[in-house]
Amino acid sequence: MADRTVLLNPGPVTLTSRVRAALSRGDWCHREPEFAQLTQDINARLAKVYPDMESSFDAVMMTGSGTASVEAMLNTFAPRDTETLVLANGVYGERMADMLAAQGKPHFVAAVPWLEPMDLTQLPGMLDQQDGITHIVTVHHETTTGRLNDLGALGQICRERDLKLLLDGVSSFGAEAIDADAWNLAAVAGTANKCLHGVPGISFVLARKSLWNGDESQASSVYLDLNPYHRSQHADGASPFTQAVQVAFALQEALIEFDEQGGWPARGRAYSGRAATIADCLSDLGVTTLLTRDEYSAVLWSYELPDGWTYAGVHDALKKDGFVIYGGQGDLGSRIFRIAHMGDITDADLERLCRALDTCFSGAAR
Repeated sequence: MADRTVLLNPGPVTLTSRVRAALSRGDWCHREPEFAQLTQDINARLAKVYPDMESSFDAVMMTGSGTASVEAMLNTFAPRDTETLVLANGVYGERMADMLAAQGKPHFVAAVPWLEPMDLTQLPGMLDQQDGITHIVTVHHETTTGRLNDLGALGQICRERDLKLLLDGVSSFGAEAIDADAWNLAAVAGTANKCLHGVPGISFVLARKSLWNGDESQASSVYLDLNPYHRSQHADGASPFTQAVQVAFALQEALIEFDEQGGWPARGRAYSGRAATIADCLSDLGVTTLLTRDEYSAVLWSYELPDGWTYAGVHDALKKDGFVIYGGQGDLGSRIFRIAHMGDITDADLERLCRALDTCFSGAAR
């Protein structure tokens, strides 16, 4: 086993030494004023990740995974008395439909096969037929395949028809462009442990200031109702429930580092460079991408398993050399492997990875 293990799975990520050190900052009570100040600092930094959103969106953080933030966003903002349309082309879009069903909220699902882009050509007609739809929910970067969904085209429809967009940005926030006004974005959910390079345990939702503390909450549960979080975090900095204190230390440090490194444009460029390097190495070995290169997010790409290979064989061979990759989901489980580009990955790591890939795929099929 190599001395340094590099995580190439879609979160958690390989940490920088600064973020790892922040985890041991100390033992704090989450009800003390120091932690309230930390919470407000983190929320302010989250709102500034995309500068165009800073003046019109408020962030709240909660203890939970990225899935928790998505479910909290839908619980808080998806309506109970009008329809929500779910556009799905992967596991995470379909999961949002499951969340709305569990919450008892009226919704429609427009799903396409996982390898296909969203079918926006049919959307205007569908909206004309279902005139009760007021909200659209979808995934920005669908990590099932690595596809970056066309939010520009979808957002234009949302804006023209005054439809509120609730966005799963868990695997894109901090690396891909988000144009809140052009997309008529109402809220976006994200997490610490992906493109922001924090650790698992804290997630967050940014929503337009006009949406917080509405006249009637849409929530059907207590912990996942974000309105009390907003009321307290944007007043005295407290939270209604216990937060993951040390995880918050790490997120604050990760956000400081994020700004120092040039924010989301620089992070996206870094990921794109890593993606191209890895894809070129694999192409030379006869391993092809599942989608065309221009369909991918910078964050994660998927690859076809060559004939005779299993995911377990590729995974185990690379893990011996210090790299952790990810398998496919559902019917793609026997067909693909996935490589993410997030975290503290150096040029030396990429060189070592290319050597490990060459050793792996030059050997006997398994």
